[in-house]
Amino acid sequence: MKKIYHLSTCNTCQRIISEINPDDSIVLQDIKNEAITEKQLEQMHKLAGSYESLFSKRAQLYRKRGLNEQKLSESQFKSLILEHYTFLKRPVMIVNDIIFIGNSKKVVAEAVNAFSK
Repeated sequence: MKKIYHLSTCNTCQRIISEINPDDSIVLQDIKNEAITEKQLEQMHKLAGSYESLFSKRAQLYRKRGLNEQKLSESQFKSLILEHYTFLKRPVMIVNDIIFIGNSKKVVAEAVNAFSK
């Protein structure tokens, strides 16, 4: 399975998707228009190893709610990601059983390479 969870309104996500140049075998899911399900999040968790690694601490709501001043548990990270799409670190790219999270140059380069195989 090849899938990219992204935001269509995010310029960074769009730039990364254009680098990957997805064909019909790659599923693109705009998480703002099609919310991630608990089952999808659990699959991401299984590949990533933690909900915290999938959580965006750059989200505006993170500071606005004072979450940056709290010690969040794994179950809280999961609940927050399911509650609002902005808490998912983007993009999340999956190639078979390998997950790539975020937009760092290293992650993007590894994801582009994996998608091209």
